Amino acid sequence: MSKVKSQSDLRQAVSHLEKGDWQAAHAIVQEDEESRLFCWGHGIAHIMEGDRSNARYWYRKAGRPFDKDTSAADEIKALKAELGQENK
Repeated sequence: MSKVKSQSDLRQAVSHLEKGDWQAAHAIVQEDEESRLFCWGHGIAHIMEGDRSNARYWYRKAGRPFDKDTSAADEIKALKAELGQENK
């Protein structure tokens, strides 16, 4: 069952992604399967894990484009910008 999480939870997940800790980020983002931004973060975690087919699923749920060139680093930067954290 999906629980709605807060933006501060998502910011914490992004921080984990930036540090390369996709497992910790995944534990957070998998808790909200309804939020477009959480689904995006979930997809990024799966890119980092190396599971691009699962990442593609989460990107589709998030309404984000996904192809062979989609990179975790660029996506983390874009997600941070969406959250208003680009300089943090």
